Amino acid sequence: MKRLTSAVALATLFAASFAQAQDFSINVGAISVIPDDSSSSLNTVEQVAGLPANSTGVAVNTNTQLGLTFDYQWENGWGLELVAATPFSHDIYGSGTLSGLSIGKTKHLPPTLFVQYHWDTGVQGLEPFVGLGVNYTTFFDDQASSELTQTLQTLGVAGADDSVDLALSNSWGAAIQAGVNWQISERWGAQLMVSHIDIDTTASVRLNGSTIEQTDVAIDPYVAMIALRYTF
Repeated sequence: MKRLTSAVALATLFAASFAQAQDFSINVGAISVIPDDSSSSLNTVEQVAGLPANSTGVAVNTNTQLGLTFDYQWENGWGLELVAATPFSHDIYGSGTLSGLSIGKTKHLPPTLFVQYHWDTGVQGLEPFVGLGVNYTTFFDDQASSELTQTLQTLGVAGADDSVDLALSNSWGAAIQAGVNWQISERWGAQLMVSHIDIDTTASVRLNGSTIEQTDVAIDPYVAMIALRYTF
């Protein structure tokens, strides 16, 4: 609830800034989500397969999409930035003793709102910044892989006519950011940004609609973006 209240307060501040912002900019470019992931073990799989306890886990691959950010800045160095992108798509696979096992795939949208501080370096057009923000990540199009289904059938957990699917819970989390704006002309420039986002989800493997395995996954990605910048 505290995270939700913080997000609502930031969104309200963002909307109220429209009439007061000195500069409005749009950045468009390539944005990559690079997971720094960890997870709890797959206890049920370990027991059924006779694997050592706490020897399994899951991991998520890197993905790059089209990034789009919106900036508002004031004369005193403070500003807001909303980071958005086209949906990210990730493969989910086993780690530890399950290394190489395809578990499934998912898509997600992780919009993030930052409060930023910019400072003057004395170099014309060069403006570094840091930011602190809040992220909401929504997962969708979760799919279990055929390899996972076949593995569960081999272990005797699932039958040939059973349905296996995957579900990931949505996430609220904090985010930090650092970057630099480079103003090339009056309107055009570039932005380089790196952030680290707290994204925690619970991944559930379901058999005929009932959960048979759960693992807590801390995706906690680094997000890097290089973009073309236009200031109105």
